Amino acid sequence: MPARAATPRNSRRAWVRLADEELLDVRFCDLGLTLAGSSMEHYIERLYEELARRGLSFRPHCWLGEEWFSPDGVPGFALPFYLAHPRLRRLERRMMREVEGGNRNWFMRILRHEAGHALDNAYRLRRRRDWRETFGPASLPYPDSYRPRPASRRFVQHLCSWYAQSHPTEDFAETFAVWLKPGSRWRRDYQDWPALAKLEYVDALMAEVAARPPPVRSRLHVESLSQATRTLREHYDERLRTYTPPTRRDEDELLLQVFSPVPGAKRRRADAFLRRLRPRLHAAIAAREHCGEYLVHQVMRAAIHRTGQLKLYVAGDPRRAVRPVEAILTRLVHAFERSAGRRLIL
Repeated sequence: MPARAATPRNSRRAWVRLADEELLDVRFCDLGLTLAGSSMEHYIERLYEELARRGLSFRPHCWLGEEWFSPDGVPGFALPFYLAHPRLRRLERRMMREVEGGNRNWFMRILRHEAGHALDNAYRLRRRRDWRETFGPASLPYPDSYRPRPASRRFVQHLCSWYAQSHPTEDFAETFAVWLKPGSRWRRDYQDWPALAKLEYVDALMAEVAARPPPVRSRLHVESLSQATRTLREHYDERLRTYTPPTRRDEDELLLQVFSPVPGAKRRRADAFLRRLRPRLHAAIAAREHCGEYLVHQVMRAAIHRTGQLKLYVAGDPRRAVRPVEAILTRLVHAFERSAGRRLIL
C-alpha cells in the first residue's frame, strides 16, 4: 500500500467553508479546535491576573467541551466549542438564537463564576462546616428548574435569572464572582443586604487559602471536545429537544417577578416606572448584551404595554427595583431572540 500523503494543516479547518447543513454533520473531534491561539486565551490570562491581584495562587485549568461545564471534584472547567471560532459562533446563534458568553463582559462574568466552582473543588471548600452554614449543603439535589425570588436580598446578583438561588454551590460561585470582579464595590452595593455576610465570608476565606497550595491538583479534562465523536447536529438536536419557547404566560410570570398587581397608596405604576427608566435601561442592556437597538426598543415597548394592561405596580423602594427590572428585561430580550422573532407580549 502506498504511503499516505501528509495532510495539509489548513485542511483541518476545511469545515469553515461548509454550509450550515454540511457543518452540522461534522464530528466535534474532527473540528481540530484548541484553546491555544483562540480569542479565549487572552481572557483566561485576564482571569488569572484577577486571581493574582486578589492574592490567590490558584489557577484553574481550562479545556474545550460542548458546553460550559465544571465537573465535581475537578479544579478546572470546560469552555464551549463555539467560542473558539467565528464560524461556530454564527452557527450557535442561528441554532440557539444567542451565543452564551458571546461578548467580552458576559464571557468574563461566566469565567469568574466558573473559577468559583473550580476553586471550591480545588480546596474542597464545600466540606467545611462554616461553608455549609453560610451557603447550605452542597449535597442538596440539583434542581431541573427553580422559581427565583427577585425581591430576596439574601443572594448576590451576578449572572441573570437570579442564578445564585438555584443551589448552594451556585450561590458560592456567584458570590465569589462578585467578590473577584475588579473594581467591585460589593460592600457599598450590598449594604444592608443579608448577602453582604456571604461576601464578607468569602473575603475572609480567600485570605485564609490565598497562598496555600490546593489539595486537589488534577488536570483532568472531562468530556473533552477532542474525544467527542458525536456530530454538531446530534448536539443541537439534543439541546433543542430540551428547549421550550416561552409562552405569553411565561412572559407575564417574568414581569410578575418584579412587579405587583396589588396597588398601594405610595406604589408607582409599573408602566410609568419603565417609561421613566427607558433611556437608561435601553442603553445599558443594548451595550452589555451587544444586541440590536431595535430589539431592545421592541422589548421595552412591549413590557410597558403589558404592565399597563395587567395594571402592575412597583413593589417596595423603586431605587431597589432598578437592578431586578433590568435583569428581567434582559431575559425578555433573550426570549425574543430564541423565539425567532416572535412578537413578544403584544
